[in-house]
Amino acid sequence: MSKPVLAIVGRPNVGKSTIFNRIAGERISIVEDMPGVTRDRIYSSAEWLNTEFSLIDTGGIEIGDEPLLHQMRQQAELAIEEADVILFMVDGTEGITAADEEVAKLLFRSKKPIILGVNKIDNPERRELLYDFYSLGMGEPIGISGTHGIGIGDLLDAAVAHFPELEEEEKDEDTVYFSLIGRPNVGKSSLVNAILGKERVIVSDIAGTTRDAIDSKFEKDGQKYVIIDTAGMRKRGKVYESTEKYSVMRALKAIERSDVVLMVINAEEGIIEQDKKVAGYAHEAGKAVVIVVNKWDAIEKDDKTMRDFEQKIRDHFLYLSYAPIVFVSALTKQRLHQLYPVINQVAENHSLRVQTNVLNDVIMDAVAMNPAPMDKGKRLKINYATQVATKPPTFVLFVNDPNLLHFSYRRFLENRIRETFGFVGTPLRILARQKNE
Repeated sequence: MSKPVLAIVGRPNVGKSTIFNRIAGERISIVEDMPGVTRDRIYSSAEWLNTEFSLIDTGGIEIGDEPLLHQMRQQAELAIEEADVILFMVDGTEGITAADEEVAKLLFRSKKPIILGVNKIDNPERRELLYDFYSLGMGEPIGISGTHGIGIGDLLDAAVAHFPELEEEEKDEDTVYFSLIGRPNVGKSSLVNAILGKERVIVSDIAGTTRDAIDSKFEKDGQKYVIIDTAGMRKRGKVYESTEKYSVMRALKAIERSDVVLMVINAEEGIIEQDKKVAGYAHEAGKAVVIVVNKWDAIEKDDKTMRDFEQKIRDHFLYLSYAPIVFVSALTKQRLHQLYPVINQVAENHSLRVQTNVLNDVIMDAVAMNPAPMDKGKRLKINYATQVATKPPTFVLFVNDPNLLHFSYRRFLENRIRETFGFVGTPLRILARQKNE
């Protein structure tokens, strides 16, 4: 099931990023302080009234050296294309500008639900500034203050009310759902075609739940698979090609619907910052991950080439230390057959559940061997551990004080769990809860 998308649009300096941070900062669905995760400030997962959604700050999209008005138009077009609801931000203290009117015309023609947020309405005296903005034809303006957090709830209430009703996607538990993500030109389409080529036993196009999505269903060695695709990942055109940074947003819907995500890297170009941004979302979304190095046939190799490249990946993707790495070539089909057992393994681990008594034995042995360090005279005490969820495997530790479970000790416990149970290819979540006395 794909989350609805809320995009923030408006000319520069109206407070888009402040509002973005307000909405995302306190309500972000997954927050994890992981070294090596490069966060892209243009998107976030957020939640309001028990409704999860994706949030875009179009002001964070850099579109070359285009003139400002042209950039704004392109940013608005991107938002119109991707968003279910658009939050149009204006500055109440400056009134309606020519740039506001230009963006308003573009948004009005989109036929998308538009919420008009008038920023910098910091006190009751400024509410009279709202009346001018009725002339934009966007309905009732909502007065807000990004700096002080005033009116954000009203803004989100209006946005959620316009979100489309989502139908639960019926998934076959015996089918592995996976997607290919990565920045443009790493060979995702070629890999999809190679996977669906002579290898396939059954192939059909089935309608996905994402708008305009086409999923490909096939079977290999008795195992059923669905490759999840979105129209956004196949789009071509000047706007999309001019902003590589925006490719992250186009992959979000596919990631959300996947069990396994294949993070594709171009062997010829190596690893760049954009790769980390795309992979970071798959990790934070709690999906099983396989790192696929494509175009391996184009690399001159010696006996150390693969090992050195693998080490580079580990150095750049510290947070994906659990992800297996497969070197392939979509062009020559080299090592393509190795993908299937790896996909199967990580999918199985992603849904693996361990017995509570065995889990507690592992945790207690780990604590006995390496007790948590003292913190202001107090030491973490773990009374009990249990697995509360799969996809990803999620564990709750009942402790004397959750604040005493520091990152380094959480990582130590995660490593012990992995040493015992494997969990190759899947992130783990370890949560601390206060034990009721």
